[in-house]
Amino acid sequence: MISPTLPAELKAALDAKLQGFSRTDAAQRSQKISTAYRAGGTSGTIKSEADALAYALARMPATYAAVAASVNALTEIAPDLAPETLLDVGAGPGTASWAAAEAFPSLHDFTLLDANATLSRLALELARDSTRLAECRYLPGDAGGNLAEASPADLVIASYVIGELSEADQRALTETMWAKARHALVVIEPGTPAGYARILALRQQLIAAGAYVAAPCPHERPCPLTAPDWCHFSQRLPRSQAHRQIKGAEVPFEDERFIYVALTRTPPAARAARVLAPPDVGKAEIAAKLCTENGVTLAKVPRRNKAAYASARRWRWGDAVIAES
Repeated sequence: MISPTLPAELKAALDAKLQGFSRTDAAQRSQKISTAYRAGGTSGTIKSEADALAYALARMPATYAAVAASVNALTEIAPDLAPETLLDVGAGPGTASWAAAEAFPSLHDFTLLDANATLSRLALELARDSTRLAECRYLPGDAGGNLAEASPADLVIASYVIGELSEADQRALTETMWAKARHALVVIEPGTPAGYARILALRQQLIAAGAYVAAPCPHERPCPLTAPDWCHFSQRLPRSQAHRQIKGAEVPFEDERFIYVALTRTPPAARAARVLAPPDVGKAEIAAKLCTENGVTLAKVPRRNKAAYASARRWRWGDAVIAES
């Protein structure tokens, strides 16, 4: 399991780029970019090096944390997965590639793809002195058309990308990403009802194409949740002083809400129930909402069952529960 915090090499590279960079200017630029994104825009609003740095300072920590949690879930269910090549679709400043490098020591070949030249330059600068990513390749162009020209990879990752596309383009991108994935595909989206809907559509499309769901679902059947409920998870991460300044925040941590799906070419060796919400720890029992192979259930673990209760006390939202009690 890897930490949700930025690795030391990436943090040092980012800090070096931020020397002399006005936090006030960064906060203003970040707010402008965030407003454009919420209005349905794309990374096209990131045009200058200052824009890219503001975006990286504001979003890299949370994006990294979400990707780290997602690949942790994959490695927990598929511990023998040892990809050697990575294709990072819509890579931006390279956040997902850094997380994948931490999670998979076997990776030695990194290909990143993004249409934003400013973000690609920043990604290459941040990776320049990295022991793992210094030789990464960055392919210019959008995730739709240019992805077809990329070589297949053992692992394909797309984080916070498909929401920028139309439904038709999402389906086309999904098909192409799966075609490029030799062993596994991980897709991460914001933990909103809209992000959940996009992941559901992608999941359904690829199950029909023969994919297996490694995480978070313990099955390939339709999602058992019904509106207004939706599947999503939360990852807490610490905020640096610079991060708090640009966010205009006082609390020293941030909770990133996200949804993901990890799909594999071969069926997982084991299935795990998934904790869908923070468990309710009471005096007499622990109650936890679990997604299981047979649907959603409310698991109740009484205190008198000491071993099971002790195990259930360690459950956290998003955890895999290999052996249900």
